[in-house]
Amino acid sequence: MKFVKLPIEGAFIIETEENKDERGSFSRQFCKKELFDCGLDFDIKQCNISKNYKKGVLRGMHYQKEPYSEIKIVSCFQGSFFDVIVDLRRTSPTYLKWCGVQLSAQNNKMTYIPKNCAHGFETLQDNTIIYYQVSQDFMPDYYAGIRYNDPKLGIQWLLPEPHIMNARDANYPLI
Repeated sequence: MKFVKLPIEGAFIIETEENKDERGSFSRQFCKKELFDCGLDFDIKQCNISKNYKKGVLRGMHYQKEPYSEIKIVSCFQGSFFDVIVDLRRTSPTYLKWCGVQLSAQNNKMTYIPKNCAHGFETLQDNTIIYYQVSQDFMPDYYAGIRYNDPKLGIQWLLPEPHIMNARDANYPLI
C-alpha cells in the first residue's frame, strides 16, 4: 500500500498494489500494520456498501459529531465517483478547506478520511458501488451534515446540477 497526502490535514489517498496473473488480480484492501506504520491508528467497527444506480447521484456532506466522530476508508468496487472531504476541525490548518479525488474500480485508490471531516460523493457512472470501512458505530443522534453547495466552501463538483439526491442532503444547513 502506498500513502499519498491530500491537501486536507491527515487525509490520504491509499493506493493498493494489484498483483495480476492469468487468473486475474489480487490486492490488499486493508492492513492495520501498514496504516499504523504510516501513523494512522484505525480500528474497523463497520463496513458499509452504497449502491448508486445512476450517474449524478450526490450523497453528502455527512459526518458524525463528537464523541462519535469517525474515520473512514472509502473505495470503489464498481463504476467511478468523485469523493469529497471537507475539514470541519476548527484547530486544523486546513479548516473549511475541501479536496476531491476520483475513485474507480480501475484505479485501485481509496481515500482515508480523518475524524471530524465531512464526506460526500457524486457518481460519475451508472451502477457505482462504494465500499466504506468505518471506525465508529453508526449513532443516529450524532449524525449530521453540511450543504453540498455551500458558497463558503465552494466545492467544485465535476457534474453540472441538478444532482440526484434526497431532501435531507439537499437541505442541510450552510456553514
